[in-house]
Amino acid sequence: MVGQRGRILQIGIDVGGTFTDFALRDDTTGRLSTGKVLTSASDPSIAVLDGLRRMLRDGGHAMPDLVHVVHATTIATNTVIQRKGRAVGLLTTGGFRDMLTIGRQKRWELYDNTLAKPPPLVPPRHCWEVSERLLVDGSVHRPLIDDEVRAVARRMHAAGIVSVAICFLHAFTNPAHERRARDVLREAAPDMAVSISSEVSPMYREYERASTTVLNAYVATAVNAYLAQLEAELARDGYAHSLYIMQSNGGIAASDYVRRFPVRIIESGPAAGVLAATRLTGAAGTADLLSFDMGGTTAKVCLIQGGKPAIASQFEIDTIRLKKNSGIPMTIPAIDLIEIGSGGGSIAQVAMGAIKVGPESAGSEPGPICYGHGGTRPTVTDADLVLGYLDARYFMGGAMRLDDAGARAGIARDIAAPLGIDVVEAAWGVHEMVTRQMAEAARAITINNGLDPRDFVLIPFGGAGPVHGARLARMLGCPRVLFPRDAGVGSAIGLLQADPSFDQVRTRMTEVSEDTLADINAVFAEMEQAAKEQLSGIALTGTHHITRSCEMRFLGQGYEINVALPSGPYRAGAAQELRNAFFAAYASTYGDHAFERGDQVEGVHWKLTARLAMQAFCLAELEPGDGSTQRARKGSRQVYFPESAGFADCPVFDRAHLRTGDVVDGPAIIEERDSTLVLPPQASARVDEHGHVILDLLTGAEDI
Repeated sequence: MVGQRGRILQIGIDVGGTFTDFALRDDTTGRLSTGKVLTSASDPSIAVLDGLRRMLRDGGHAMPDLVHVVHATTIATNTVIQRKGRAVGLLTTGGFRDMLTIGRQKRWELYDNTLAKPPPLVPPRHCWEVSERLLVDGSVHRPLIDDEVRAVARRMHAAGIVSVAICFLHAFTNPAHERRARDVLREAAPDMAVSISSEVSPMYREYERASTTVLNAYVATAVNAYLAQLEAELARDGYAHSLYIMQSNGGIAASDYVRRFPVRIIESGPAAGVLAATRLTGAAGTADLLSFDMGGTTAKVCLIQGGKPAIASQFEIDTIRLKKNSGIPMTIPAIDLIEIGSGGGSIAQVAMGAIKVGPESAGSEPGPICYGHGGTRPTVTDADLVLGYLDARYFMGGAMRLDDAGARAGIARDIAAPLGIDVVEAAWGVHEMVTRQMAEAARAITINNGLDPRDFVLIPFGGAGPVHGARLARMLGCPRVLFPRDAGVGSAIGLLQADPSFDQVRTRMTEVSEDTLADINAVFAEMEQAAKEQLSGIALTGTHHITRSCEMRFLGQGYEINVALPSGPYRAGAAQELRNAFFAAYASTYGDHAFERGDQVEGVHWKLTARLAMQAFCLAELEPGDGSTQRARKGSRQVYFPESAGFADCPVFDRAHLRTGDVVDGPAIIEERDSTLVLPPQASARVDEHGHVILDLLTGAEDI
């Protein structure tokens, strides 16, 4: 595709809780431009469009030059967390209207007798039943009666329901009743959005399937309205191509697909940053990485092994204190990461005689005190400014001046005075506390899974990630830190490196044997056909890749593990190959001693991923350095390092003027437009040919 004026421009747009980031790629020249604006909390599209127009104007471009717009949005996530969805109804099989309230009855705090479970997204009064019933094999026990559905439609309309989730028992085996109920509802109430579980989440376990379908219905109206408005504005400005949205699985999809399945973009933004990190295995010198994305509102940590991030088939949203089983479950594929409320805008306060940071955030409105937009509560960014890590005159490349005096006053009032310490000690306490919280998140996905963080290279990005990255690595014992080029907008760059990807899943509880290979082949053939139809709707060029997997278990077990499978079709003798793949995955998880290889194996959820692999761009190489970093030296300022027993005169470098092979020894500050790198004492950083700064720490972990 070529723009109307012969230019080939692509842009990635990532909306965060505090900032909206942009990465504009000119494929004609290979130039990459970046930008950052404050997120417009009331309507994120305002910041998206204002920032996009500014990026194009500053580069001498126009909207018709754009051929590819990829967007990561928090609209679905925020709708759930803030409970802003419009009235949603649930239609289910007779006897199951309370499934959302009952759930799995799992307690995330076993001994807390005051524990109160958050209310479901659909209140009991908005759950309706019909008398249909399918058996586990999909056969009809009681037929669906159209008049019952019409009667429910009238009651839904009277209750003000605008979006409906349909989840019938065993619909994952036979979707006929759900499809007919959808048709009847649409005839009776044409303006009502309808989501059916056999399309949203065709898997068994009715509670999780219903929860996922309800989430899809809950965010549908907000996502559809947002995308419709954004697409209309883009078209009005002259954009003539599809708008692509990042999915939770790390693949992009056109907006029409996302409108049908908006639940698939719940983790849209964090996935893009992880994709950018996976591209850095060569520069890092290893395929085992810890992706660390710290923005203004949250921090996200993801484990990358063998160059690939882990993919979870089920995860939760809106959890309570990160406790498992405390949130709303979703059975959709998503990059497996930990997200905590520890960002630059996280509010610091004194609680029970100690410093507490987050999860509450100042966001973009009003933002930290130092932004000067009316914020009155101190944040991590205020503390970093007081410690000298940030330059009040060069925040966002000088586009935004920070109020140092206001930050100091706020920390002195809310932190230092209650604890009886000075303002610098208080600021360091905030910085140290938030970094330790992120270290705990990193340990949760490494040490808790039997992995040693000292075997991984840390990749910090996001606006605040490079400020805290080296200190975090030292806490974890990571020997190396790789600060990506343009780290402050890493997720926006990741959007430009993402491929279209679609997931298919079918629940078929099938023993893996020679006798069932034909059934297994039939399931995969059905999914492959559906995936190819989805890829055919993508107006992009690339190479098709199909990968297979299955959630398998020993016959009689209650839960499964995911197993990568070879490509098919499977011919005579392949059953043992599939079984061996399961045995290897099981042994890796639980050990060889836990089973006999003659035991029967059952496949439960058969899965297929179709990806359109597009040509990835590479960052332009830098010129070689001349052995001196003086060309990049901006001056110096007083910066706090506990290793130096306080403030030290610290050199400051402009990252834009560093060249390949340059070496910067800590303590030092390296500034770029969208982020700041803090290099502590006893550390040495070098610049590689693509402009990534690679920091080798000379000391081990502070505590592990």
